[in-house]
Amino acid sequence: MTTFQDREKAFEDKYKHDQDLRFRVEVRRSKLLGLWAASQLGRVGPDAEAYAKEVVSADFDEPGDADLVRKVMKDFAEAGVDISEHRLRKKMDELLEEAKQQVMSE
Repeated sequence: MTTFQDREKAFEDKYKHDQDLRFRVEVRRSKLLGLWAASQLGRVGPDAEAYAKEVVSADFDEPGDADLVRKVMKDFAEAGVDISEHRLRKKMDELLEEAKQQVMSE
């Protein structure tokens, strides 16, 4: 029975670790997206950092990426930045890979 409990605990610990890692990667991706979007909007310095924080916060509105895409697309439309949702999602995929590398190297 002890071996089974040890194994169960190991699986639970791995699941917790994987979920924590996934969360950190997604938050990092959102921040990188916010900084990239800020540059597209002509924001620099503290204004770019503040915008990146807005983007990260927007990602907590609902599960998935729809809330994130909606916010950035809305801000781009208001600023007259011409970008398709497909291109934005492709950029998000690229930034997800970059975020994974950054988090894994910490």
